[in-house]
Amino acid sequence: MTEFIGKAIVIGVGATLLFDLWGQFLRLFGMPKPNWGPPGRWFAHLLRGRVMHEDIARSEPVAGESAIGWAFHYLVGILFAATLLAIWGLGWARQPSFPPALIVGLATVGCGWFILQPGMGMGIAASKRANANQIRLLNILAHIVFAIGLYGTALLTR
Repeated sequence: MTEFIGKAIVIGVGATLLFDLWGQFLRLFGMPKPNWGPPGRWFAHLLRGRVMHEDIARSEPVAGESAIGWAFHYLVGILFAATLLAIWGLGWARQPSFPPALIVGLATVGCGWFILQPGMGMGIAASKRANANQIRLLNILAHIVFAIGLYGTALLTR
């Protein structure tokens, strides 16, 4: 169990770090700086029993919501890595292959589309946003980068 938890933390943090580097890279092309404050606000409200918001920006602010958002972001990355290890086993971490990482990376897009975005008031798969297709494409690309991070971190730490 200790090895499982350790691998999940290291692989999840490594993959999430690459995800964040991808976000910084996109800034070179005019994309806005990633803002984990709104997801932090959503998560803090979730812990208080509120899942759905009309518009998270209009919901009651929460002290430290940006820090909460960053912590939540990395915790989710660790949980996704743990999911990969739970399905494919620690053997995958010892001899990683890309397909399982890609499957998990792409499957996790659904968490954003069907849980986080609707909960924050963006609609399913950002359907309430004027640039919904752009958001969807960026979500898919970011989670492919996350998959590369899962695989790459597992390779580096095997």
